[in-house]
Amino acid sequence: MSTLVLNLKRIYFHSIRIGTKGEEYRLCTPYWQKRLVGRDYDGIEIRLGYPANHELEKIMTFAWHGCRRMKLTHPHFGPDEVEVYAIDLSQRLT
Repeated sequence: MSTLVLNLKRIYFHSIRIGTKGEEYRLCTPYWQKRLVGRDYDGIEIRLGYPANHELEKIMTFAWHGCRRMKLTHPHFGPDEVEVYAIDLSQRLT
């Protein structure tokens, strides 16, 4: 198996770190469908930008509990409602 690595902007990384954001969203595109639907991972790595592997303060790990498909409106995706994959970040490991 493998690790799902998600690189995030600072605002979203810190929201996850302090516990106010429990899911990470990715648009429902063929790219993300291939990486998320029907897949099983050993875990998820959330990274602040693109840190070096030794910058541990910029990397968090979570257990993989899958994702769900949903619709939402979010400023990052524009003013219209979009369909996304909501990746569960409920169980932080490090």
